[in-house]
Amino acid sequence: MPFTFHRRQFFISGFLGLVIFTGGFTSQTSPHASFTELAPTPQESDAAMEVAHDLEHYHYLKPHLDTHFSEQVFTRYLQDLDPTHSYFLASDIHDFQAYRDSLAVNIKHGDLHQAFVIYNRFEQRMINRLNFELTLVQKKPLMDFTRKESLETNREHAPWSISQAAMDDLWRKRVKAAELSLTLAGKKPEDIKKLLAKRYDNQLSHIYQTRPDDAFQVFMDSLTESIDPHTEYFSPRVSENFNINMSLSLEGIGAVLQTEDEYTKVVRLVTGGPADKAHQLKPGDRIVAVAQANGDFVDVVGWRIDEVVDLIRGPKNSIVRLQILPAGAHDEHQTHVISITRNTVTLQDQAAKSHVIEIESGGIKHKIGIIELPTFYADFQAEQDGNPNYRSTTRDVRALIEALKKEQIEGLIMDLRNNGGGALQEANSLVGLFIDTGPTVQVRDSAGHVEVLGNSDSGMTYSGPLVVLVNRLSASASEIFTGAIQDYQRGLVVGATTYGKGSVQALRDVGYGQLKVTEAKFYRISGGSNQNKGIIPDIVFPSLIDDKDIGESAQPNAMPWDSIAPVQYQPYFDFKSQLPNLKLLDQQRIKTSPDFIYTDAELALLREQKNKTLISLQEATRRSEQDLWDKHQLDIENARRTAKGLPPLKALVNANDDSPADIPASATPSDEDIKNDGFLKESGYIILDWNRLSHSAPAPLPVNTALH
Repeated sequence: MPFTFHRRQFFISGFLGLVIFTGGFTSQTSPHASFTELAPTPQESDAAMEVAHDLEHYHYLKPHLDTHFSEQVFTRYLQDLDPTHSYFLASDIHDFQAYRDSLAVNIKHGDLHQAFVIYNRFEQRMINRLNFELTLVQKKPLMDFTRKESLETNREHAPWSISQAAMDDLWRKRVKAAELSLTLAGKKPEDIKKLLAKRYDNQLSHIYQTRPDDAFQVFMDSLTESIDPHTEYFSPRVSENFNINMSLSLEGIGAVLQTEDEYTKVVRLVTGGPADKAHQLKPGDRIVAVAQANGDFVDVVGWRIDEVVDLIRGPKNSIVRLQILPAGAHDEHQTHVISITRNTVTLQDQAAKSHVIEIESGGIKHKIGIIELPTFYADFQAEQDGNPNYRSTTRDVRALIEALKKEQIEGLIMDLRNNGGGALQEANSLVGLFIDTGPTVQVRDSAGHVEVLGNSDSGMTYSGPLVVLVNRLSASASEIFTGAIQDYQRGLVVGATTYGKGSVQALRDVGYGQLKVTEAKFYRISGGSNQNKGIIPDIVFPSLIDDKDIGESAQPNAMPWDSIAPVQYQPYFDFKSQLPNLKLLDQQRIKTSPDFIYTDAELALLREQKNKTLISLQEATRRSEQDLWDKHQLDIENARRTAKGLPPLKALVNANDDSPADIPASATPSDEDIKNDGFLKESGYIILDWNRLSHSAPAPLPVNTALH
């Protein structure tokens, strides 16, 4: 069977670190400037028509920008501007109803009037709210923290306020919550007033500086995301940031960021980047303030994410300090400061690495090989230049496997946790190291044409027992490799269900900016899509990542799972008879494993915290709740440490330094990290179980039989 691969300008990585805009703003100009309503420029009108044309003709789903689609865009636009229903009044929403059926239809003619009317009203409401906040924080003393009242933090489905009085009361509580959080953080009343006044003043200042580009970008985001979450419009400024990100041409900290409510949140760390190497920043952390070296902190709550990125970027080897609100923390009294030295991320930093761990079973030590693969990479420039020693995932992994074989390993773990994707051809060729020849993945375009990619090179670099370890952040190219290994039954997949990103994007010029549009989908050789469902492991480990919050299925308007016809391929093993016993042995170990018991306990605590959306505005109650939360966390951690023979901690400081999780603390872990990683250990035990059970199990399927 001939297999093909054509190099196209496709993006298949699950996380590209794109700039995301929401309704929070800030800047540094006089707050006394007057507000001028924005109007679309001719370039934006032309770009809107071009985007509409490309969406209808090139998107995989071939959407119709009709009245029904306009309703979806209308709802999404209001939600993107005001996700907490804290700015618009019910009367505003009533006024906008006239635009519900025509908002998207009109852009086919370059008419952006309705979108700008809504945006201008939003900015006016923001000015009203910020002025109200400034009035409140200028009053002395602080609000009364003994009064029994609370604030609902989850307002996604809250009704729009019907009166100015109701809106004022909501914002009074929001300001009170901010004052209380800073009080709990130990700040003095006069400093609290000063900090909040400056924060609200900065946010107000930006509104007077907003450009038509800002309104256009927000509306186009709402338009494209109403189709699928990976189709995006990039204004010229955002295009520049995207190209910088893809070429790694500007120094930063190596973190993928997004906006969540008024905070800039860390989505993931770039493997080998400065933040990853510093071991201080984690996914889910929120950035509250930024400082240059020893300079003063600039509060960035409510800032636009591109402006936060501008503050974080800087010259190579310079220091940036970040004030961090840890993942899971309720408010700003739990912040801490970290320092990171800016640098670029090199290919070497992201390269595959190998380790050997020894696992004792039956009084015998067994060697298990591990290959960490943070991304699927290739030095395309060196390859094009004819360099015979150019770096690539497949080349590096092949060399690592040969070295591990000399160590006489009894099995191999491919660790793809947090691997967000990368070069498609490398995922395709990497499968070839573990199979003889055969198909690896199918690609279906919007016209229904299916292309089968595969491995034509005969022979296997590694034919021994194989386990692929994944988590919810394993995406795209990782899922292509993992799905192929699972379909061939060449190895066992363990861990958590993967991200579920099974689509392909291409970049198109639209005159004024660019459009990243979904044009194809991946399908496994067994016919099922990776899209939405992800890869479901053969043996599931507990996970601290909630798939209701992270993953393709958690994204609004994610394309659905579907299937096409399978292709012929030959499985290597028949795991059906062994899986029940392998799962049983795994569960028996997990029940007594300190690492997995810790994960389950921490997960239960996090879920309890997440479900609590009503926060008290009484100081005594909040202090009591925080003390109880800290005690629960410390008890869980010390129970794990005691079971592992480690000394208990007296406080939570540095408690996470030795904590296990399905999210590695660093994408570039040390040998000690590998040794203490409970998920890798359990993967190794599964390999030993497989080896032992295989002595009495059916032999591997012979060549040229059992074709699917």
